[in-house]
Amino acid sequence: MELSSSLKLSSPLSPSIINLQLLQGTSSSNIVNFSNYTSLPKPFLQHDDRSRRLRHQQASHSHSVNLRSYRKRVTAKSESQGWDFGRFVKTLYFFNGPPSPLKFVSSVFEKLTNGSTEEPVNEMETSGIILVAGATGGVGRRVVDILRKRGLPVKALVRNEEKARKMLGPDIDLIFADITKENTLVPEKFKGVRKVINAVSVIVGPKEGDTPERQKYNQGVRFFEPEIKGDSPELVEYIGMKNLINAVKDGVGLENGKLLFGVGDNTFKDLPWGALDDVVMGGVSESNFLVDLTGGENGGPTGIFKGIVSTTNNGGFTSVRTKNFPEAENLSAYDGLELRLKGDGLRYKLIVRTSQDWDTVGYTASFDTSPGQWQSVRLPFSSLRPVFRARTKSDAPPFNPASIISLQLMFSKFEYDGKLNPTFKEGPFELPLSSIRAYIQDPVTPRFVHVGSAGVTRPERPGLDLSKQPPAVRLNKELDFILTYKLKGEDLIRSSGIPFAIVRPCALTEEPAGAELIFDQGDNITGKVSRDEVARICIAALESPLALNKTFEVKSTVPFSEPFTVDPENPPPEKDYNEYFKNLKDGITGKEALEQSTVAV
Repeated sequence: MELSSSLKLSSPLSPSIINLQLLQGTSSSNIVNFSNYTSLPKPFLQHDDRSRRLRHQQASHSHSVNLRSYRKRVTAKSESQGWDFGRFVKTLYFFNGPPSPLKFVSSVFEKLTNGSTEEPVNEMETSGIILVAGATGGVGRRVVDILRKRGLPVKALVRNEEKARKMLGPDIDLIFADITKENTLVPEKFKGVRKVINAVSVIVGPKEGDTPERQKYNQGVRFFEPEIKGDSPELVEYIGMKNLINAVKDGVGLENGKLLFGVGDNTFKDLPWGALDDVVMGGVSESNFLVDLTGGENGGPTGIFKGIVSTTNNGGFTSVRTKNFPEAENLSAYDGLELRLKGDGLRYKLIVRTSQDWDTVGYTASFDTSPGQWQSVRLPFSSLRPVFRARTKSDAPPFNPASIISLQLMFSKFEYDGKLNPTFKEGPFELPLSSIRAYIQDPVTPRFVHVGSAGVTRPERPGLDLSKQPPAVRLNKELDFILTYKLKGEDLIRSSGIPFAIVRPCALTEEPAGAELIFDQGDNITGKVSRDEVARICIAALESPLALNKTFEVKSTVPFSEPFTVDPENPPPEKDYNEYFKNLKDGITGKEALEQSTVAV
């Protein structure tokens, strides 16, 4: 088998991002060889005497990669009887050497030959804490109360412990932090948080002061002359939003998943793959991992796991494995791994490890491929089988997606617990693999629900009669551009990649929930709505695919001049908010009306 005109890429131990535009025109070859990384300068560890060291070139704020071509012939004939000791040593040194070569060979051999009765697999344990930011505010405390009554795990992000305990109860789980101070948002505090309801808002109060219970404020800004109290809108609504998103992003996840390897946004994320074949137990099979810059879908780049597998000398497997990641990948926000590949009709394995140790449990899933077709293979974390030395380990720790250390692809004669791969055949194989990414299972629901404000796009909207608008719109400049920064904060959410919903209530009141509602889009309506109602809408949005990535305004049908009350003996029925969500559309924010108009800040 010949792998000609290949390119070798110098590699640090950590993953790197290659800008594909930088690779164009650097060489006549379009193959990048990733399978022979080494940080050891010893001559016998180099690919061959003709290999050339590559240079990293730093330009501005990014690293470009200078590729230089060489030609290399790789052969591994299935009828060959010779064992390649040199390749065995390279394998040991690539993975920084296990404690003892004898122990390494023994463990691999036992892993492939020992069998036992198949045992049930432990189910993965997951967490699902809902974080309520701004938990002592008018909407936030109601959200906390409803979630706790429903028995859902909740944490409240607050700045003042005494106030929070008094308002929310002594047993509430609190996170003490201030979103305007990035250094208080320590990642460890957000461990286990999977969803967020953000009710943080800049404080607006009467110039003439208010009661300790904020009675004037609770009546609504239209009943007093307002001013900003405390931190500025820029600090709370924009900088604070940026800090909060960064703090929770890893925990709540991205709608399009997290790329671990391969193609994404005109870049190619590289991992340090190394061959781990049956040479470690005396076999002659040989594999390689390459990147072909034009061999993927639509002429794009792809990785290629390829080689020749042989059962000679009790062999029968090939694989490529990454070096241990410098830092564990936290994929706890996701439901599994998706491989984008071009099948060949064979069955392969993906092995995920969560330990830095060499000889340890690998959480494994087999997958079948369709010949000649690009396909997406999804492997749920819940399907990963804990395997150690070819045996399913029912007493192994549950798979921890927050601590992924390495990945391995394998083509093998062997399955698990004494079973064999029904598609196995000796000879050459080739599996193009364009990406590995973590995914969120469909249907995706919002993971970040934000309580904003109606009117955020109106202060500079052309042709708008400000005299007919709410005070916050008329006084946007006097209130330090409060709505302008609220809109900028919304934009951060929409561009973050996090699955979201943005609720823009009209004037908030202390009235009970239950009035008929109007949901609208485009930022045009005025009116009032109950804080109780908004809290319920936020919680409903967390569970509704219909609310995903929607921005909408809400008000009740009751006019300002009419109070709304509820008979405790005959309360209104619970609403099905999906009846409102189902009519919402993606991409409507009200910014469309601004056209080319801008707000000077």
